[in-house]
Amino acid sequence: MKHRGRHRRRRRGRALRAALAGTAFALTAAATLISTSQATVADAPGALKPVAASDETGRLPLAEHRVPGRWLDRLASKMGRPVGVGAVLEGADLPLRNADGCSTAEKHSLPVAPAATRAYCFGGSDTRGWRAGAVTTSGDADGDGLWGGNRVILSGWTRGAAGGSMDGPAPEQGLAKVAFVDANDLGALRYTWALLAVPVDGGRDYRGLASPLSGMVWYQDKLLVTTRESDRDALYVYDMDRIQRATVESDAVGRVRGGWAAHGHRFVLPAVGSYTLPRGDDTSRPATVSLDRSTSPDSLVASEWVPAEGDRRTRLWRYALSRDPARSGLLTTDFSGKAVPVEAYETKAADVRGVLAHRSGWYLDRAAGSPGGHGTLWRQDTEGAGATECGTDGTRHCWSGGSGSLSYWEATGEVWSQSGRMLFALPLTSIDRALD
Repeated sequence: MKHRGRHRRRRRGRALRAALAGTAFALTAAATLISTSQATVADAPGALKPVAASDETGRLPLAEHRVPGRWLDRLASKMGRPVGVGAVLEGADLPLRNADGCSTAEKHSLPVAPAATRAYCFGGSDTRGWRAGAVTTSGDADGDGLWGGNRVILSGWTRGAAGGSMDGPAPEQGLAKVAFVDANDLGALRYTWALLAVPVDGGRDYRGLASPLSGMVWYQDKLLVTTRESDRDALYVYDMDRIQRATVESDAVGRVRGGWAAHGHRFVLPAVGSYTLPRGDDTSRPATVSLDRSTSPDSLVASEWVPAEGDRRTRLWRYALSRDPARSGLLTTDFSGKAVPVEAYETKAADVRGVLAHRSGWYLDRAAGSPGGHGTLWRQDTEGAGATECGTDGTRHCWSGGSGSLSYWEATGEVWSQSGRMLFALPLTSIDRALD
């Protein structure tokens, strides 16, 4: 793919990794120490339990559906020629504050241990009434960490999502948007917004996507995002080369008098496809996802959400990503058009809000047990489980406050996540050292 310039930038990637290794700064003091009331540690989840492919518990076939090309072409003919990520970054004029400029209350949501080595916070006016969700980066999109020569972070937000649930808002109440963050200068991040949408009426209009963005992966030229509990679509698919410009500044969404609106945002991404769940009221669904480049082929890993008071184990799945150039960024499907897990596990860990797999380890981000508390980051494999301990009482509630998705930037060795208004990163090696 010419616009990714993979081979031209290998030396730049190596130099960047070396520079990043020497610029980490400690933010331990920013994360307020947790109280002894949180020191009670739930039973460790133990080892992952492999689930055989023949076991219905581990099967979650996802049927692939494409938005008809003529719908997308019709929309583009009315809205104008689609643009790519570079054009969106040209409009990135909103600054992210560095950690020094964030309030104590905002920084309270950062991990206690291991500490974040990069941290930023979003402003108030454009995120008021919105809830932070998933994170993915150009490190997911391409192995060298760059897209069209740019370092990019995508931060997902939802309006109207229920506070303590993985469920999303009703279609008429919620919207989902993504901050495109220009991360070329890590000392001065800037961003702009794009609204996520779904084409309707044969491509003559679009509606906003009403879903909590609890999981999001940008792989090659596709962006895959999780959808709300009541939706049979498990994942929506967006094409990063099919970003449309809004032409009317309005709170409306879709076709309006005089043009096209995206709730006041400059850009809108119309979905190009989806992956649909099997029928059945008790069907499991991916609630959070991430990319694993340590497998061959690269794979998408997913975890469902089971409440802490639930009476069953949480299920984890791995799906292979396609190597077919004609199916860039999509899951591998069988003859019937379904993506079937190539690996599945069960874990005793509940209330999982973020999942990451790398080599033999699975990292599960569990939510805090109380408002304003800190979550727990477990590393599990088929041999056992471990979690960071922090504070004089040895508590394991050491992770971020508003636990969120996890994204591993392989080119720099960093894990990115966000909690509340805070966007942060830390080396995977520091996580592993804290877990050993």
